[in-house]
Amino acid sequence: MTFNPRVLVISDQSEAAAAIAAIRSDKAGAAIMTPKAVMRVVRLSGVDWRAANILKQEMLARGGDAAIPWDAQEAQSKETDVLLLGTIRQLKTLVENLRLQPYGLKQVGKELDSALEAFGRPPADIVWNGFSLPLSRRTCVMGILNVTPDSFSDGGRFADSTTAIERALRLAADGADIIDIGGESTRPGAAAITAEEEKQRVLPVIEALAGRLTIPISVDTYKADIARAALDAGAALVNDVSGFSFDPAMADLVAERGVPVVLMHIKGTPRNMQKNPEYVSVMGEISDYLRTQADVALAAGITADKIIIDPGIGFGKTAEHNLEIIRRLRELTALGYPVLLGPSRKAFIGKILGTEVDQRLEGTAAAVSAAVLNGAAIVRVHDVKEMGRVVKVADAIAGRTA
Repeated sequence: MTFNPRVLVISDQSEAAAAIAAIRSDKAGAAIMTPKAVMRVVRLSGVDWRAANILKQEMLARGGDAAIPWDAQEAQSKETDVLLLGTIRQLKTLVENLRLQPYGLKQVGKELDSALEAFGRPPADIVWNGFSLPLSRRTCVMGILNVTPDSFSDGGRFADSTTAIERALRLAADGADIIDIGGESTRPGAAAITAEEEKQRVLPVIEALAGRLTIPISVDTYKADIARAALDAGAALVNDVSGFSFDPAMADLVAERGVPVVLMHIKGTPRNMQKNPEYVSVMGEISDYLRTQADVALAAGITADKIIIDPGIGFGKTAEHNLEIIRRLRELTALGYPVLLGPSRKAFIGKILGTEVDQRLEGTAAAVSAAVLNGAAIVRVHDVKEMGRVVKVADAIAGRTA
């Protein structure tokens, strides 16, 4: 006789509920057991040492655990990091108890509850000014249009307005949900251009497309003056590679216009970002940066439903950093905002495959698929038709269909 033990892959409560239902468990009991079947590991930063010791004891009392530094146990450190290890059920009961605890634990509970609720949850649709991104149902595709002579992948191919307009229409026909138009290259080492030159590149294209496209046009810029002119010309979304850190006026502009914004993480500037970028914790630092910049957006009056975050593949990261970001992308969903990823034709793919930029289609497809399976809500790509097909299959594997 064999009992055929099988280790199940359970990543969220819906999968746990399905597994429990499959053995015909009592429905009332299933509701209780479901949050017990999903494990979470949560890292907290800057916790009072006294609070850290309380968290350790509280988690142990619930059958979970908490990792804290040895000096926190000896009361030799004022603030420390804490790693909570437990099921969703254990962590949720911890949250309830922390409402009555001292040393900042009430706020810890509030933030922990928010992160647990947001983690892995499908994002809400973004609806504004007659446009809609159906993020709750499927992963959306942002098509890249570089109206520049020096972009790393297609520099010069669409620098002419006529060619750029034709390209945008083709991207839309191929299934793009957004067309992202940029007039200044942000490739590593790229030279800055004047605002006037950037306007001359992007505005004629945006003006010509605004009346012909039914999908939103995004302007890829970190300058508020360019964004303002682009929005006046018909753009409907701002993609800021600096996440509001290069031009403080950008946040107020986006709030005033009521349009969505992509806040991207960058380490350094396009001129120096790839000169030996280093991190103590790449995901920790990216998460902290994006949380801070999202708070800047909220303080300016931008509503949470208009914020999209992007970890910035290739913007101050090594190939190893980029791979870790894709592998651990779902961690960023705990911030509560849709996650955009732009791996298309990037150098890390070329490093893995040993190929030049025009031979990275399959590598991009692998990265896009992994991004979707790891929680991306939007992917930014050059090859819209091909990557749109990749997204459809990855969405189906993930159990998401339009």
